[in-house]
Amino acid sequence: MDIKQVFTFTVVLISLFACTNKSDKNKPNIIFIIADDQGYGDLGHTGNPYVKTPALDQFSAESINLTNYHVGTTCAPTRAGIMTGRNCNRNGVWHTIMGASILNPDELTMAEVFQQNGYKTNMIGKWHLGDNTSYFPQDRGFDEAFYHGGGGVGQGPDYWNNDYFDDTYFRNGNPEKQEGYCTDVWFNEALDFMERNTDQPFFCYLSTNAPHGPFNVPEAYYNRYKDVEGITEDQKRFYAMISNLDDNFARLEAKLEELDLAENTILMYTTDNGTARGIQIHKKTNARMGYNAGMRGTKGSEYDGGHRVPMIIRWPKGGLAGGKKLNELMAHVDLLPTLAKLSGIAFTPKKKLDGADASLYLRGKAKLPERFLVTDTQRVQWLKKGKKSCVMKGHWRLVNGKELYNIADDHGQENNIAVEHPDLVSEMNTFYNQWWDDVMQEAKFSYIPLGGSEAPEVIFAHDAHTGSQPSVWNQRQIRQAKDMDPAPFFVDVKEAGTYQFKLRRWPKESQLALGAKADDAQTKTPWFNGVVEGKALEFTQAHIRLGERELKKGVDNQAKEILFELQVPTGKTQLTVWFDLKNGEKLNAYYVEVDKIGNE
Repeated sequence: MDIKQVFTFTVVLISLFACTNKSDKNKPNIIFIIADDQGYGDLGHTGNPYVKTPALDQFSAESINLTNYHVGTTCAPTRAGIMTGRNCNRNGVWHTIMGASILNPDELTMAEVFQQNGYKTNMIGKWHLGDNTSYFPQDRGFDEAFYHGGGGVGQGPDYWNNDYFDDTYFRNGNPEKQEGYCTDVWFNEALDFMERNTDQPFFCYLSTNAPHGPFNVPEAYYNRYKDVEGITEDQKRFYAMISNLDDNFARLEAKLEELDLAENTILMYTTDNGTARGIQIHKKTNARMGYNAGMRGTKGSEYDGGHRVPMIIRWPKGGLAGGKKLNELMAHVDLLPTLAKLSGIAFTPKKKLDGADASLYLRGKAKLPERFLVTDTQRVQWLKKGKKSCVMKGHWRLVNGKELYNIADDHGQENNIAVEHPDLVSEMNTFYNQWWDDVMQEAKFSYIPLGGSEAPEVIFAHDAHTGSQPSVWNQRQIRQAKDMDPAPFFVDVKEAGTYQFKLRRWPKESQLALGAKADDAQTKTPWFNGVVEGKALEFTQAHIRLGERELKKGVDNQAKEILFELQVPTGKTQLTVWFDLKNGEKLNAYYVEVDKIGNE
C-alpha cells in the first residue's frame, strides 16, 4: 500500500469514526430511576394527601404516565424482570433471600444490551441480584457500579454497620467510605456520571434503597411530617424519605438542564412493588391509616396494591411528553425491548421474553395487542404453582385462579365476579397453566462460583438454601444472634485445588472475635431506628460439609475465624458451614470466606 492509499484509508477511517460518534450522540441517554417499596399511592399527583412530592408531581405533568403498569410484588423479582424482560420465575429470582435472589448467569441483561451498542453504563444503589463474583452489577454489563450489598442498606451482605448515614459502599467491588445520607450519595454519583459523559450516550440505572425500611431519615425531613395528623410514626418517616427522594430528583432535573441533556434523555421514574407503609392499621383502634389510591393489597400482595406502581417517562425529543395518561396493560418485562427500540438498537433476545416492545404505543402510533401477563408472590425455596398469583388481561384480574375482578368498575377489587364470567375464568386459567408449564422448563437456582477470581469469595447466610426456615438476612438479626439451622449454599467450583474456608460469626471488617459481643449500640430517635447491642455467643466446635466430606474442629472463641483447608475438585456441589454452641444448639455461620490458595 503506497502513501496515497494509506492517506485515503486513514481519511475513510476517520470519517467512519466521526459518523459513528455523530450517530451515537443522537441516541437518547437513559436515566432509569427506581425507588424501593414506594407504591402507586405514595405520590402527591396520585392523590396522597400526606406526602409532599412537588418535583415528581411536576415531572408527571410533563411526561407520559402509565396508569396500568405492573411489576413483581417484591424487590428482587421486579429488578430481575426489568433487567431481562423475563418473568422472575424464569430467571432464578423469585425471592429476596434463600439463594433465590441471584440472577441466573446465562441471562442477557438490559445493561449488556446497551453496553454492546455503544452506551456508557452505570449502576447506582440497590442491585439485589447477586453478591458474588459473576453476579455483581459490574459483571452484568455495567461499566461502573456503585452499590450497597444485599437487598438494602444494613442487610447481611452490606458493609458492616451501614445505617443510611456516612456509610461504606462498594465501587466495582471495592469498599469506599462516603459522607452523607444514602439517597443524597446515590444522586451525587448520578450527577457526577452525567457530567463525565456528556459526549456519548449513557444508560444510568439509579436504584435507591429508600424508602425501604428501617426508615432512617435525616431529622430535617422527619420534621416536615412530625406534626402531621392521621398517620403513624412509621409513615411520617416513610413519607420523609420520599420527600428526600423528591428533592434529589429536582437536583437531577436541574443538572440535566444545566448540561443541556434534558431534551434527548429518556428520564424514567418508577418503583419496585406496592407500598410498604402507605397503609397501616392502628394497633389500638384498628383504623386504616394512610393512603393507597383505593387499591386492595400492599407489598407482597397478589391484588393490584401489591404490583401496580407508577411509571413516568419523559423524552421531549422523542415525543414522550405532555402529561398524558396511558391506560393499557404494561409491565416491567416490557421495558427492555421497548427501550431498545426507542434507542434504535436492534435487540435480539437470547431467550423467550414475557415482555413486548411498546414503543409505538408510548408514541401514540399504535395500540397494544391484547395479551395476558402474570405476576405472583413466591418467597419460598422452590416455586409453587398458583401461589399468590394474578393473571392480567386489560383491566381484568384473575387472582389465585378463582377470584375475578374488573378494576375498571371495581378499583378496590371488592366484588368477585368469577361466577358471572366462567368462560373468561377458564380462558385465563388455561393461559396460566400453559405459561406455568413453560416457565418450569427454565426454572433453576444459580450457583455461587468458587475459584473463578483472584479475590476470596465471601458467602453470606442471606443466600443459604434454608427450606421452610427464612435465612438470617440483616445485620440486626446477626447482632441478635437469630437462630439459623445449618443450611447449604449451592456452589460451583471452577478450578480444582487447595481451598481455605474461614467461618465467621461477624464480618471480617468488624474485627470482632467469634465470642465477642458488638457493644456499639446506638440510641433510637424519632427519625432513626438505632442499633441494638450484639449478643455474645460461646462456640465449642465448627463444622464444614462440602459434598460428601465433613470436617470439624474445636473453637477458640477469642479467634476471629475458624480455618479449614480442603482439596476440592471442580463441579457443582453444596457447602454447609456451622457452629456448635455450648448450650447444644447449632448455628449456621453467618459469613464464610473462601479462597483458592493452591493448584490441584
